Order: sequence, then C-alpha cells, then structure tokens
Amino acid sequence: MTHVSHELHDEFPEDAEILHKLKVSNPHFAKLAEQHHDLNREIHRIDSGIEAASDARAEDLKKERLSILDQVSAMISAEKAGA
Repeated sequence: MTHVSHELHDEFPEDAEILHKLKVSNPHFAKLAEQHHDLNREIHRIDSGIEAASDARAEDLKKERLSILDQVSAMISAEKAGA
C-alpha cells in the first residue's frame, strides 16, 4: 500500500476551501488536522506492517481518528451554516 488514504482532503473533497480556511484561521482546527495527520500515518504504518501494534491498539487509533473526523465534519457544517 503506497497511498495513505483518509487524509482530510480525501475525506472531504468537496470542502477543500473550507478546510484550508479553517486550518489557517482556527487554531483548534489546525491542531485537530495535525492530530488526524499523525494518527493517519501511524495507522498506515501499522496496516503496512512497518510498525507492530496489537489489534486493540490499532482499533483504538482508528476510533480516535473517527472521533477527529466527526469533530472536523461538525466544524465544516458550522462554517457552511455561517457562510
């Protein structure tokens, strides 16, 4: 697997402008985006066999990534509602 999926722009392709706006104007969003990126890379390393982890650890990381995606989605929706 060479492509790391689940990046924010892959998850929300129709909201690229909003993602960029939030990333540069909202420090909380920028932190979430960075956390998501780091989690995504770690999950990719585990899934690729580069890094070892228990099934429970991998599942916990995936749940954390989903939680961040839920928060990002809510922030995108709020931004759209305010526009």
